Amino acid sequence: MHFTLNETQASLQDAARTFARSELPALARELERDDRPVPSDMLRRYGEMGFLGINLPQAHGGMGLGHLDALIVLEEFARISAAVAFPVFEALTGPVRIVELFGSEALKQRIIPRVIRGEGIVAIAMSEPDAGTALTDLATTARTEGNTVVVNGTKRWSSGAGHSDHYVTWCRFDGIEGARGIGAVLVDRDTPGVSFGKREEMMGFRGIPSADIYLEDVAVPLDNLIAGPGRFGDLMRAFGLERCGNATMGLGIAAAALEDALEYTQSRRAFGKPIVDFQAVQMQLADMAMQVDAARLLIHRAAAQADSGDEEANPFGLPSTYDSSIAKCFSNEMVRKVTQAGVQVMGGYGYSKEYAMEQRLRDGFAWGIAGGTTDVQKTNIAASLVGRRFNQRT
Repeated sequence: MHFTLNETQASLQDAARTFARSELPALARELERDDRPVPSDMLRRYGEMGFLGINLPQAHGGMGLGHLDALIVLEEFARISAAVAFPVFEALTGPVRIVELFGSEALKQRIIPRVIRGEGIVAIAMSEPDAGTALTDLATTARTEGNTVVVNGTKRWSSGAGHSDHYVTWCRFDGIEGARGIGAVLVDRDTPGVSFGKREEMMGFRGIPSADIYLEDVAVPLDNLIAGPGRFGDLMRAFGLERCGNATMGLGIAAAALEDALEYTQSRRAFGKPIVDFQAVQMQLADMAMQVDAARLLIHRAAAQADSGDEEANPFGLPSTYDSSIAKCFSNEMVRKVTQAGVQVMGGYGYSKEYAMEQRLRDGFAWGIAGGTTDVQKTNIAASLVGRRFNQRT
């Protein structure tokens, strides 16, 4: 057991930090101001630098490195803003990994190399108007007709909706009830029958499009099947890595808030001295640092144990539900506390839109809702502790 980065990881961190801090701050401000996603030319730059393929297979154009390597890179992007980091999050820890884990080889070859090059974006279409936490209530249907799968339904809270090229769409196959009937197909944006609702206006997450997705007799090739009925458990296991990505997005925001607070409190003077000389400010900064470091350790533990290579115990090579739920839940709560403290120590400047701290507070709050609420993570943790799932319906 060790707590230092190896040579490869340190090099990746340095490359990501240098790129993010030199190329992205001005863009991040534009995305926040205009509420638009990372433009295609910058996305291709991400691809050219290798940032979209860190832990994706070499056979598909990736680097084939571990999940910890990917999360180290993701944190550096998230320190700039959630919007500029979101394509990295989706590629390294989100829906692209579901395609990589469970899709056919033909589907992988069609989708993953384009994502790695920054030429395509994959989003997840999972939640519905009446199915979010209670995912087994989802009503979007899929029926197999020869060499096609026909999908009907409505998806909600899909980050990237309308902007992304492909959607990992969760649906209920052939009327099979409960979890047994749930699987997923890949739906391309330009498929006939796909349309999008109005752009959602969020408290934060500006630069990350979100909208309803309407699917009306959408016929996709059978090759687009990712997981058929009976694979619900496998699909859910993929969220171990997504939870770590979610946690890392919050970590990056909080780490940047701490950095800003440290800089501000050493330059801002009151009563003839820097405000960092006041013990009350010192306590705030110390609490922020403890929270950030603890979150990073929990996230890195989850990723490192997944990267350990025990294929028999972990055939998909993913973080466990226990490790990833603890990391996500702690980070989700941590980023809210740290960004709130950051606003407080910066006073009026922290509350002003001229500075990034208030945006960090708004963006940070979302991660405890997205990808499974903090309450759901605590239920996951308790279930792991007692060794059984809890039936929420009775």
